[in-house]
Amino acid sequence: MAAVRVLRTWNRNAGRLICVRYFQACNNVHVLKPKCVCFFGYPSFKYSHPLRLLKTAAALQGQVVQFKLSDIGEGIREVTVKEWCLVSFPLRYVKEGDTVSQFDSICEVQSDKASVTITSRYDGVIKKLYYNLDDIAYVGKPLVDIETEALKDSEEDVVETPAVSHDEHTHQEIKGQKTLATPAVRRLAMENNIKLSEVVGSGKDGRILKEDILNFLEKQTGAILPPSPKAEIMTPPPKPKERTVPLPVSRPPAFTGKDRTEPVKGFQKAMVKTMSAALKIPHFGYCDEVDLTELVKLREELKPVAASRGIKLSFMPFFLKAASLGLLQFPILNASVDENCQNITYKASHNIGIAMDTEQGLIVPNVKNVQLCSVFEIATELNRLQKLGSSGQLSTTDLTGGTFTLSNIGSIGGTYAKPVILPPEVAIGALGSIKALPRFNPKGEVYRAQVMNVSWSADHRIIDGATMSRFSNLWKSYLENPASMLLDLK
Repeated sequence: MAAVRVLRTWNRNAGRLICVRYFQACNNVHVLKPKCVCFFGYPSFKYSHPLRLLKTAAALQGQVVQFKLSDIGEGIREVTVKEWCLVSFPLRYVKEGDTVSQFDSICEVQSDKASVTITSRYDGVIKKLYYNLDDIAYVGKPLVDIETEALKDSEEDVVETPAVSHDEHTHQEIKGQKTLATPAVRRLAMENNIKLSEVVGSGKDGRILKEDILNFLEKQTGAILPPSPKAEIMTPPPKPKERTVPLPVSRPPAFTGKDRTEPVKGFQKAMVKTMSAALKIPHFGYCDEVDLTELVKLREELKPVAASRGIKLSFMPFFLKAASLGLLQFPILNASVDENCQNITYKASHNIGIAMDTEQGLIVPNVKNVQLCSVFEIATELNRLQKLGSSGQLSTTDLTGGTFTLSNIGSIGGTYAKPVILPPEVAIGALGSIKALPRFNPKGEVYRAQVMNVSWSADHRIIDGATMSRFSNLWKSYLENPASMLLDLK
């Protein structure tokens, strides 16, 4: 069937549609033969002579738009371009000449706080990339040039549709209102003969999304859509062997004989700022050891259950939950102070940070609202954060808002540490490795105990040694007697 081009003219001041014109393409794309014009409030009439529409021709040719790097919040003014990417099939790097649609990922950038994916605001063709990998991009400066499919400031909305009766088109426009949808969604609806006026949009301001079209098509045809990705069901792992600390892996040294200078950027730059501010805090240290024998047994029993749900269960969820229960009794440790230490803010949420060692450097994402989460929910969130952290995909939300921090140096093999407080927090704990050591039970008998050392640091301006010791003892009691946590769990 011949294609009909629909051109709608809007009154921007009144915010309403005033004219709809229907054209049938002739031999030259720049010459359109009018078929029908409908002015709202006036009868329709037909033309029979060709008409050259210069404005439509410009819209078909498109224009080049500079897509600038917008403000990504948190006062960030510069980022590092980590990867040019395009979410499509097949997955490939964005390059000049590629076609992109709205909301397609263009590139991934990394600031000193988080890794952010930049998405396209236009449909069109990439004409120029302003940066290479690892270049510094600045907020407000051009990121890419995109040749758009239609003029952004044009008063006419051009939509390709199959030829249908003019009365039907006119009826739809007069009866309905403007439908919000991207060109990609409109094309999907057109290819499946779906009227957008019949689809309920779930996006902002009623915008019709791709998922709305697919759901509508499923209801109409009974088609089975690809299921959403779920956690892979894992078989219970075999009974683990004796826990040992892995041997460090050494690599052959590469000696070049030349000095090398690199700029401090990304997460390293964030560490410079944070640690410089931390030096202003008078640190108070406290160390103790925890007998995790009963917790080790409990975890071994629960690991197959968590694995059957697709979640890896480590000791850290228990450490976080016990810390949250302790913070309920000692809220001063979940507080923050202003720069001059004149005001204390007691945080209602327990957003407990976990220090992670990644290829990008030290990062500290946090699990939000631990006081409201079960151990399994904490484990699920930790799995997500660890997966994103290893690939450098953590968002700003994951990395900000922490109120208390635990650092698991034992995963590498350490025993004791002197952790540095992350301002504006007032306390942090470092967990050592779990070792099998001989200990005495209440009867004086020697038994094989699983012992872990913990090192605490606190802001000595507002926290004294007695408070830190009492908190540590309570946290320790929960872990040495895991069943006691059931009394306080909510």
